[in-house]
Amino acid sequence: MKKLAIIGAGGHGKVVADIAKKNGYEKIFFLDDCNRDDFLGSYPIIGDTDSVIPEDYDLFIAIGNAETRRKMTGKFSDRNIITLIHPDAVIADDVKLGRGTCVMAGAVINPGVAIGEGCIVNTSSSVDHDSVLDDYVHVSVGAHIAGTVIVGDGTWVGIGAVISNNINVCRNCMLGAGTVVVKDILTSGTYVGVPARLIKLGD
Repeated sequence: MKKLAIIGAGGHGKVVADIAKKNGYEKIFFLDDCNRDDFLGSYPIIGDTDSVIPEDYDLFIAIGNAETRRKMTGKFSDRNIITLIHPDAVIADDVKLGRGTCVMAGAVINPGVAIGEGCIVNTSSSVDHDSVLDDYVHVSVGAHIAGTVIVGDGTWVGIGAVISNNINVCRNCMLGAGTVVVKDILTSGTYVGVPARLIKLGD
């Protein structure tokens, strides 16, 4: 029997649990440091992240914030952190996916793509040929990354955002909803608009 512990009992975790069930996991529970409910949907929340996880359970970190996701991955580095792919995602045979990455329903990832650890490729988004997503990148719902793009560590590509082909986006950027990136982004920060413009420097 396939068993899974999910860190993060929020909306993202709820979607992850559904994908896990579709991947044959029969026993699922949540751990969360903030949610004090007994259940998320039909799945129990058994305690916080210091609770004991049985050895026969796989693990997935279902936390939207990239830095928290990275921290939790380090905390549980000795566990089997899995990669989850929704059965309705379309992924080319040679795509590389790092551990702890989730690919959601309707996503399309084309040939030659490399995606790092702890990434989220969200519902109905796409990553085209020969692109690279570094660790802890989030490609939000309906966002599209064209071919031969590099997206740096910890960057968030907002809902409906578009990155044109042959573009480099540096680490720790926030691309707002609907933002269109048509030239390289070399400075960490928050970008919005068409075309993208910097509105806040990163930390």
